[in-house]
Amino acid sequence: MTTSDISKSNTQTITTLDVLPPNHRGTITCVHGAGAFKKRILGMGIVAGTEIETVRSAPLGDPVEYRLKGYCLSLRKSEAKLIEINNVTEIK
Repeated sequence: MTTSDISKSNTQTITTLDVLPPNHRGTITCVHGAGAFKKRILGMGIVAGTEIETVRSAPLGDPVEYRLKGYCLSLRKSEAKLIEINNVTEIK
C-alpha cells in the first residue's frame, strides 16, 4: 500500500503500522504476536484504541519512529507489521 493509496482509501480500512507513511496517524485496533514481544509492546502503551503517528524512518527505512501518548519510540518494520490500525488521516 502506498502513501497515495492510504490517502485515498476509506479511513475505516484496517492496515498495518508498517505501511503508515510519515505525517499520518491512525488508531491501533489490534496487536498480534505472543510472549515477550507482545508483553513488551503492550507495556509501551501500544494498545487498542491508542492514536499513533509516524514521525520518520531511518535512512535505510528501518527502524521507524512513532509518536503516541506524548512520547516517541522506534520499532522495526517486522514489529510494526504485527500492529493493525484504522482511521488513517494525514497530519497537516
